[in-house]
Amino acid sequence: MLEGVVARGLRLLVFSSGLAAAMAGPLPAAGHERAQADAARGDKAAVASADRSGRKRIGTASVYAHRFAGRKMADGTRMDPRADNAASKTLPLGTEARVTNLENGRSATVTIQDRGPYVKGRIVDLSPATADKIGITPTEGVAKVEVAPLVVPAPEASRSGAREERQR
Repeated sequence: MLEGVVARGLRLLVFSSGLAAAMAGPLPAAGHERAQADAARGDKAAVASADRSGRKRIGTASVYAHRFAGRKMADGTRMDPRADNAASKTLPLGTEARVTNLENGRSATVTIQDRGPYVKGRIVDLSPATADKIGITPTEGVAKVEVAPLVVPAPEASRSGAREERQR
């Protein structure tokens, strides 16, 4: 007879008739952290979804939360809120792209160094410095943008850090 279920650390403990049995495996990590870990490991699912077509995309951009400053990104570097870095779920790591705010026409060039954003409808997370350059204010937090890849790394070169210019 099941007497109770308690979440303890990374394992779920089930108490039955005074005996505790740990269920197999850790509980799954949530959203951003899980995807970052998958991408950093070179998870095939994270790599398989990479868009190397070079097509422009239009959608909503958001700004990295300040709590991510200094944390490791998917490419292994630390998030610098003053740098022109960004997160994309579909563009390969190392891609250089131009992000243009469609409301005011201002643009900036970013390097995709992380995975995300993990909010429905958003296509890119920008560092606070980049968001400021293109006119996304902290009170707004989001804006409609166009993301145009400029340099997309070759599939085999993406792990070694080499870059290949997109064919026109």
